[in-house]
Amino acid sequence: MEAVIAVFAVLFLLCLGVGAYATVKAVGAAKRGVDRTIHQARRAVEDQTLRAKSFAQPGPAGELAQLRLGLRTSMRATQDALYAGATEDESLKESVALFERLSIHGRELDHELKRLESEPNRATLAERLPALAERTRRVTDSADALRWAAHDRARRFADDDLDVLSDQIGVEADALRHWTSTGNTGGTDGPGGAGGTGPGASRPDEGGLWPSPDEQAARPSSDRERDRGQARDADRGGDRPALTEPVRRPTYSWQKKPRPESTT
Repeated sequence: MEAVIAVFAVLFLLCLGVGAYATVKAVGAAKRGVDRTIHQARRAVEDQTLRAKSFAQPGPAGELAQLRLGLRTSMRATQDALYAGATEDESLKESVALFERLSIHGRELDHELKRLESEPNRATLAERLPALAERTRRVTDSADALRWAAHDRARRFADDDLDVLSDQIGVEADALRHWTSTGNTGGTDGPGGAGGTGPGASRPDEGGLWPSPDEQAARPSSDRERDRGQARDADRGGDRPALTEPVRRPTYSWQKKPRPESTT
């Protein structure tokens, strides 16, 4: 009984520990979300204020606000591009490290520009403004170079992938149209070729199967007519067998057979 109570006590303590840990994590995540939302809202308000000052305040104050706005916009765009690309391209890790070092100079410059907004001596502000503008230009140019290099790298990878995909699609399309690339490989020999019956082809004697002119003259007229019919059928149909047997003409007793010529 005591063992069961101890087990239940341990389970209860474990549940309390897990619940406390989950509560702390949830509160921390909610706090980070609220802080992030407040920071984004504060940043948006500050950007709108700087944009309004750059248009509304003439002279060094307006130029100062414009410098801050350009610096913040360039650094934020570069940060978003590099961090988003580093998740897919490991080669951007070094670029991210360089941007972190550049961000230190950018934050120091932004703080200095922000302090000068409340400078009452406009002459001193106008005297220091060219150096601040040059420093801002160097930071923004470096940030822009990193950002555009990351964009060009991503676009180059996309173009290479598109080229490979286009080649594969072309090969697949040719494979689907395979019947258009195959020619008429089969066929019969032309006139005069091997096995042809053109004008230049000689008819074989086939071992004496064709009668000589003397033998043809000595045969009856009915046999000669039958041979002519068979020859015409052979010329028309080649070696194809006739569909019907040739009609043999009847012979009569009163017909005279031609006498063979004397060889003496």
